[in-house]
Amino acid sequence: MSLLAVRHRIHAFGAVIVLLTATAAFAQSHQPAELSVDWKTITGTTRTTITLQVVENPPLRPGSSIHDKVWANLAALHTDMTRLAFWYPYPRLAVAELQPPTATSTSWNFDAIDPIVTDFFRATKDHSSVFTMSTLPTWMFRDANPSPVPASADEADWGYEAGTELRDPTGKGAADYYARVAGWYTAGGFVDELGAQHHSQHHEDIAWWEVLNEPEYEHGLDIQTYTRLYDSIVAAVHKVSPKTRFVGMSLAEPMKSPQKFEYFLNAKNHAPGTPLDAISFHFYSDAEPGEDDKTEPYTFFARADGFLSSVRYIAAIRRRLSPDTQIHINEAGCIAADDLAQGAAQTGFPPSAQYWNLCGAMFAYLYQDLAAQGIELLGASQLLGYPSQFPSVSLLDWQNGEPNARYRVLQLLHDNFGPGDSIVQTNLASHEVAASGYIDPRGHRKLLLINKSLLPVDVRCDECSGATEFHVDTATPQLIAESKLLDARIHFNGLSVIVVKLP
Repeated sequence: MSLLAVRHRIHAFGAVIVLLTATAAFAQSHQPAELSVDWKTITGTTRTTITLQVVENPPLRPGSSIHDKVWANLAALHTDMTRLAFWYPYPRLAVAELQPPTATSTSWNFDAIDPIVTDFFRATKDHSSVFTMSTLPTWMFRDANPSPVPASADEADWGYEAGTELRDPTGKGAADYYARVAGWYTAGGFVDELGAQHHSQHHEDIAWWEVLNEPEYEHGLDIQTYTRLYDSIVAAVHKVSPKTRFVGMSLAEPMKSPQKFEYFLNAKNHAPGTPLDAISFHFYSDAEPGEDDKTEPYTFFARADGFLSSVRYIAAIRRRLSPDTQIHINEAGCIAADDLAQGAAQTGFPPSAQYWNLCGAMFAYLYQDLAAQGIELLGASQLLGYPSQFPSVSLLDWQNGEPNARYRVLQLLHDNFGPGDSIVQTNLASHEVAASGYIDPRGHRKLLLINKSLLPVDVRCDECSGATEFHVDTATPQLIAESKLLDARIHFNGLSVIVVKLP
């Protein structure tokens, strides 16, 4: 038997023991855990904007059977700092100049991209957003040998991202490309490499621009090369859109790269005057191959705890080197174990209903801790996953556009918590339930409670009798249920996320 097989058997056996122990403990418990809140002891003030990202794919295009419903569901959230990411698996939806300019022609073409941009800014009207056309044209790399770009904008090509050696290592070529993209979307057009004017109807207000995406994976850029690119792109885009602020780094695995934060957050490593408005990085919890609904919660929350510890370390680097730089965790979610190999044949499997509740509960758990840490943004990934582009990461059903439990938890959190809330001292002796208390700027008192287990749990809160509670759980996976607490007992179904509004 291989070591990997032994590891999986040990992991599965351990999870079963934990589950049986937890079940026995629950059966023997006669008294619910006591929740107490000291509303006069303020432990911090939240700075965390709760939001999400939208990644381009075919169902977002006009003509899709779910097009209208998807964009309506985005508009219904009313989120600020919503991230619009154009990403390489669909090259014709992500790259505006697919062929290099010649002495006589250029290939600029926004026809497939523009409708998604228009729908996005319509859905997020009157709210700030973050824009990233993160994919560099492959022809900018010397050693790239990509396959022909698919003729259809609806066809995925996971091989498009290729090459590691930039033709222009100074970053000027990339900067010129993004300056023209910025001109197209903020200034009504641009002048191309041959001096020809290209006119657009766009005059969008792009509050934030994120520079590239997961550069340690996409083209394998080291931090020195990325920093040069960042400086060049920021300077070029800023000339076109002077009010835009910028997000850098966008790392896929921050836990592996503390030295990258040390380098990037040191102003000495940047061109003079380059703003360091924000850095970003991502977190996805995924199960081990072979895990099922019974064991996944232990894995997901354990990995979330590991990530949150890493955030504390990164935040300490930020405080030391660049304390005014914001931290944006703008891709947070989970990935099913059998959804990790993109580009291979995809069946469009539907994860279990419980899986979506688990992902929602984990997102709420991240919020509790990140808000206490003073992190500025937590963004759920992504509005619409889709077979060929991580369907298990979706907030909406890719078949009918309807919200799942992840969407409802995001909506519940966004509607009740945000920057400016006071965090108060909360005590709950429970391994299953995580609890936090808040007072919003209008003086309203609220509790956020999360059942991390599959088992039903009761909590006693003497002052909660008569309060209104809102919840998303496995019994109400596609809606936010509301009820009145008739006594001091708060009942949790498995993986419940509950907000209690006290009178």
